[in-house]
Amino acid sequence: MLEQRSVTAAAGPDEPARLAGAVSFDLAGDKGQAPWRITLYIPPSEPPAAGWPALYLLDGNAVTATAIDIERVQAPYPDATGIGSRFVIVGIGYPGDEAYDSRRRSWDYTPPPGRSYPTSRPDGPVLRTGGAEGFLRFVVDDLKPVIAQRCQIDPSRQGLFGHSFGGLFVLYALAHMPTLFSHWVAASPSIYWEDLVLLKSIERLETGPPVRARTLLLAGAFEEELAPFQREAPDREARLDRLKSARTVELTRAMADRLSQIPELTSQFRLISGRTHMTVLPDAVNEAVAFLMQRDG
Repeated sequence: MLEQRSVTAAAGPDEPARLAGAVSFDLAGDKGQAPWRITLYIPPSEPPAAGWPALYLLDGNAVTATAIDIERVQAPYPDATGIGSRFVIVGIGYPGDEAYDSRRRSWDYTPPPGRSYPTSRPDGPVLRTGGAEGFLRFVVDDLKPVIAQRCQIDPSRQGLFGHSFGGLFVLYALAHMPTLFSHWVAASPSIYWEDLVLLKSIERLETGPPVRARTLLLAGAFEEELAPFQREAPDREARLDRLKSARTVELTRAMADRLSQIPELTSQFRLISGRTHMTVLPDAVNEAVAFLMQRDG
């Protein structure tokens, strides 16, 4: 006869899991836009005399929890990680539980003038691009002042991170407001988008005054060739064509070189081995933290 095992009763009802130290709130601009979901993490200690360093993250629904875990695990141990201080995290996302809001991010993160695209669903709304100017104004006029009211921020150490369309926006924002952040991280940026429209903004940056900022551009090694698990896929030729069309590694490396020619702007490129366009994301967030928070000297 089989022995019956007792089941330990739960101590209480299930509750939604929480991000330790974080709060979320919705914030809308003053121009009638739909709200953004902001997740703010503040370390559990007193801020440095100059204020907290801060890392702002685009696609906050997809990456904020990763960044918070990196801060909680790595920042308390500077001798083992090289991270010089605890730091604030600001995730900029959208209401809802999905990792991405494809319609809104396609508008927010892409440079003007933009275009209209049909969606994959016959009854779906038209997908529009070109809203980066308005989204940048939201970050400047609405979001950053609210964060400054809630916690003391070090104005000399603030970073912006974005991936894919988010990386495209990082470079657009750098070109138009280069003093808004001290550190800029563009992971797998969609530089190819809409006939390289971003390059018009970069020309503006090149002809303007010297820029005192630091940039880090990242890409995954399997953004220029198929990953092993993709090489026998039925759609491998279509996948390879998409990689060749986007030219992510080539254009990202070239952009890093181009930015490095701008007086007082430091720029570096890093290729992350073994990663595709999607799997590069956790590594890229970790690289962004190290880039922003590495100890001086």
